[in-house]
Amino acid sequence: MPDAKSQDVNLFDIIHVGGIATGIAVLVATYFIVGFMTRAIQGVGNRFGDKRLLLAQVSTLLRFAIYFMGIAAAIALSVSLSRDVLLAVGGTAAVTVGFALKDLAASVLAGLMIIIDRPFQVGDRVAFGGVYGEISSIGLRSVRLVTLDDNVITIPNNKFLTDIVSSGNWGALDMMIQMDFFVGVDQDIALAKRLVGEALTSCRYAYTKKPWVVHVNQVLQENYVAVRLRAKAYVLDVQYEKAFETDVTERVMDAFATHGISPPAILHRDVRAAQPSRLSRAS
Repeated sequence: MPDAKSQDVNLFDIIHVGGIATGIAVLVATYFIVGFMTRAIQGVGNRFGDKRLLLAQVSTLLRFAIYFMGIAAAIALSVSLSRDVLLAVGGTAAVTVGFALKDLAASVLAGLMIIIDRPFQVGDRVAFGGVYGEISSIGLRSVRLVTLDDNVITIPNNKFLTDIVSSGNWGALDMMIQMDFFVGVDQDIALAKRLVGEALTSCRYAYTKKPWVVHVNQVLQENYVAVRLRAKAYVLDVQYEKAFETDVTERVMDAFATHGISPPAILHRDVRAAQPSRLSRAS
């Protein structure tokens, strides 16, 4: 039976001193290759708008693959993984490192699950943990989400394994937008509904190849009764979400003012007094 000394492994038997520099160079090269590839694909996506989301998803897959190969190559160049070395670094050292990196490992595995299961994709408009915005990238450790206020939110991948996430367009360029308009119960509801429909279909950001609808119902709003017109239509590209809402709202307000459609009774005096000045400015 061999003694303990014969099983000791020297540190230089594990690490290739000459290969460390090469491994670092491989990691640096991997970083720059991924950056160049990402910018190139983004440029193509900006030029061909209808393929923007597809190219973003391809970029995510390639980024994962390149990072994996680069890290594997750097480890192979820097570390000797013989049987004796594997036994030497096993046991306590493996447990210690595993415990220290458990959150990172969980995020990396969760990132792979996101790529495979696809609860959302790059370019999707999602709501998660009280935050709403567009998924800009899915990385090895985290997902980056850009809010409509242009803030970048970084979320660890493993958070998505247990919490609920809602995707508005799920890989498609178009997305349904919902807008509410309120009028008084004594107004011409049929006319108001027609005006909202015309505002939806005449907007340049509307995707009219998909169905649109205006639902009408009576609601109690702040202790007064109102008629709610809920408009649902698709925007042709998610990046025009707010432009679509703004354009439709302006069209509806101008149409209501022109045809004398008034808001709920409790607001009649203030709003109707303000309408002439708004219309005069528009003219």
